[in-house]
Amino acid sequence: MALRSPAAEADSSGIDAPLRHAPGPSTVRRRPGAVPPAPLAPADDGTWSADPYAYALRTGRGPLFLRRADGWLLLLEVERWCAEADAVDLEVLRRCEGAVLDVGCGPGRLVVALGARGLPVLGIDVSEAAVARTVALGGQALRRSAFEPLPAEGRWGTALLLDGNVGIGGDPRTLLDRMAQLLAPGGLLIAETVPDPDVDERVRVHVTDARGAAGSPFPWARLGTPALLRHARRAGWHAADQWTAGGRCFVALRSRSTHNTAVTGTRRPKK
Repeated sequence: MALRSPAAEADSSGIDAPLRHAPGPSTVRRRPGAVPPAPLAPADDGTWSADPYAYALRTGRGPLFLRRADGWLLLLEVERWCAEADAVDLEVLRRCEGAVLDVGCGPGRLVVALGARGLPVLGIDVSEAAVARTVALGGQALRRSAFEPLPAEGRWGTALLLDGNVGIGGDPRTLLDRMAQLLAPGGLLIAETVPDPDVDERVRVHVTDARGAAGSPFPWARLGTPALLRHARRAGWHAADQWTAGGRCFVALRSRSTHNTAVTGTRRPKK
């Protein structure tokens, strides 16, 4: 399945051209019996790329938690992530436009579901286990951070930040600026927020399991819908929709109609 830009008929380069020639790992389509090449390690290899997260993805089960320094635990829905896309997921995917970038794709259920619907889609994740599982299911994925160079920057029709990935980097404004840089002007960002509308926090967390095994600490953010809308407004996004389904909350945002390079430069999240 070749990735094509929304204007592929007018632009013969399309999205698939930079994807084929991107530095580091290329998108991967697994041939029967083929062994996927080892993905390139991202710049930050101490977060989701470390065990016990990798072990949970390989086995498809938890329990797995995000743990704050004060001992607070957030149960991660590993079994749901490793299952097929459910009805709530499919409602989100029906809203996608053009070529889709799934940021923090995890084990690939959304990448695979979008591919089955005929949409061009690429997943990115810093976890080798996540990329390997996505590829094994027939999806296209890169082992790469959202803040590293990516194929087709500025031409994606939709970006997804689901399953808590609006927290990537621990700095919502920086992440929103980066999403605007990746999307085509006027592109669509669909983000999942936490059900508690009052949440707006930046924390350091690590992944742990029931045995107490722990990955390295990393910055994270948790946002309710009002908080995300506030950050988005300040960053120049326009609210397109918001909804709840199956106990989960979502926001759809539109990027500016033109790119602002002064805002969407190469800023990385603070560590």
